[in-house]
Amino acid sequence: MDIRFPRPSVTLGVVTVIVAATAAVVVTGAGAASAASVTFTPVADTYVQSDTAATNYGTSTQVVVDNSPVRRSFLRFTVSGVSGTVTGAKLRLRTISGNSGSDAGGTFRRMSNTTWSETGTTWNNQPAIDGATLGTIGAVSGNTWYEVDVTAAVTGNGTYSFGATSASGDGAYYDTRESGADAPQLVVTTGTTPPPSGDPVFVGAGDIANSGSGDSATAALLDSIPGTVFTTGDNVYDNGTASQFTSYYEPTWGRHKSRTRPSPGNHDYNTSGATGYYNYFGSSAGPSGRGYYSFDLGNWHVVSLNSNISMSAGSTQEQWLRADLAASSKPCTIAYWHHPLFTSSSNHAPSTSTRPLYQALYDYNADVVVWGHNHVYERFAPMNPAGGADSSRGLRSFVAGMGGASHYGFGTIQPNSEARNSSAYGVLKFTLHSNSYDWQFLPVAGQTYTDTGTTTCH
Repeated sequence: MDIRFPRPSVTLGVVTVIVAATAAVVVTGAGAASAASVTFTPVADTYVQSDTAATNYGTSTQVVVDNSPVRRSFLRFTVSGVSGTVTGAKLRLRTISGNSGSDAGGTFRRMSNTTWSETGTTWNNQPAIDGATLGTIGAVSGNTWYEVDVTAAVTGNGTYSFGATSASGDGAYYDTRESGADAPQLVVTTGTTPPPSGDPVFVGAGDIANSGSGDSATAALLDSIPGTVFTTGDNVYDNGTASQFTSYYEPTWGRHKSRTRPSPGNHDYNTSGATGYYNYFGSSAGPSGRGYYSFDLGNWHVVSLNSNISMSAGSTQEQWLRADLAASSKPCTIAYWHHPLFTSSSNHAPSTSTRPLYQALYDYNADVVVWGHNHVYERFAPMNPAGGADSSRGLRSFVAGMGGASHYGFGTIQPNSEARNSSAYGVLKFTLHSNSYDWQFLPVAGQTYTDTGTTTCH
């Protein structure tokens, strides 16, 4: 995959993909090998406390490490269905919300005892934390995920126990398996798998992550879809802060970060300069503060644009786009950004300021454009920049704002709107053939709306 913006020289380690109790094969780049990971949630977790020595905390929604009073935590995982050589294992825990954090997140060790009782363990009968130290978490803040590398302990299928202690009198509190989606995770990574064969897949949506569950469901869809992931902005709500990326985006779509090529939305820019967005995605988001870039997938040229900065004819972005399109030798082109030029949603009107970008794409015979902003799915017939039907040179456009944030409704249906849905969460998948493309709306589990089709390039 040829990325058309300057990229710093970096050394990449194993990419960990977090999937609650499911396996996922992940493609980290076109033509590259990828790691296969399985995530397990605990089969038991509890803590004990020195000044309540006979009390069991096995049904609590938190585990604690502390030294005043002394509190120790225990977690047990059953690893099964893993094949091949284990190349990595990470223990992930999320600090509870509503807590100010701690200067020490705890020291974690493997335990030889794997049969302790979740509902029977107390300070008086606690198992020994007798294994070698696996890792230590430093200072922690509330409502944030933290990781410990436990590769030295996890060798394959089996049952594993971990114990945690702290020398600090400022306790650290983590969610337990009783807390649902925020439960601890053991992510086991094995070897490499070959990249997918066939034509490139380009899949994604916009308006994604908040405190709800829609993004968890759409991220689960991505778990089983190889290829490059795109976002059409408003990656995290409400304000695109670093903590919101950590709390909301990272546990869901964040597990596909290594293969994601994002675009920014207005909510990302609620943080000055969209620094949360640029810092989170790094070089994958294009040069920091600019937010537009391009790359190639197979026979396709792909352009990610920024509708939160100037797009007027003659602007820096518009001139860059024209030069970029002129330099491309690919026969097919797809572009994406946040604010839609065409939309029938009742919440946000068409963003006419984006028309110069659409005009440039039209002038260079581009094929597809994808937007977000309105939390619906809508497909339009190929149109020219004025919105007139144009089957010979027009771009087919999609509003793909169904990534997880609560849905909007439709108002007056605009000309050339061919398909619409305002109730299903899902992702939009493109299969990019040598001179054509397939599109497919894929709904999340339990929902049934679909939309598919095939079109040749210009």
